[in-house]
Amino acid sequence: MTTEVLPPVQDTRRYIVHTDGACRNNPGPGGWGAVLQLEEEGEIIKEKDLSGTTISETTNNRMELSAVLGGLRRLKDKTIPITVRSDSKYVVNGMSTWLEGWKRNGWRKADKTTVLNMDLWQELDQLQETLGPISWVWVKGHSGDPMNDRCDRLANVAIDNALKRSNAA
Repeated sequence: MTTEVLPPVQDTRRYIVHTDGACRNNPGPGGWGAVLQLEEEGEIIKEKDLSGTTISETTNNRMELSAVLGGLRRLKDKTIPITVRSDSKYVVNGMSTWLEGWKRNGWRKADKTTVLNMDLWQELDQLQETLGPISWVWVKGHSGDPMNDRCDRLANVAIDNALKRSNAA
């Protein structure tokens, strides 16, 4: 008789991090929005809206990366699997396809130019080393995805509020 060793029971929880970045005029003032969800056995049991902004010249890609970083930094339990949902192919492809090559090539792209937004990519790379496994999912933006639309609103409200504060000063 042989004894079969069974794998440990999979965690029935996961974080879902919905993200979006926005920029006025690109480059221009920018904002980001994220919604963090803790799912347990298929049910959302906790949820939190986050946002941030910069009124200095920035780009949409920087804000997309900032949204992911803003969400991942806030996760409390570092062992729970994570699904990041983004409408940015730049973010999703960067993390799932390009990152290892960039690191191997000294943070240079195939055409030998330096990776743009390298500071944010490096921070994201370091952060993912400390977290549970992350899966990267692309969602089509402005297509009626309720969570993506919510993140877009958070990002744009953050820009509006920052511009109002700046103009009042």
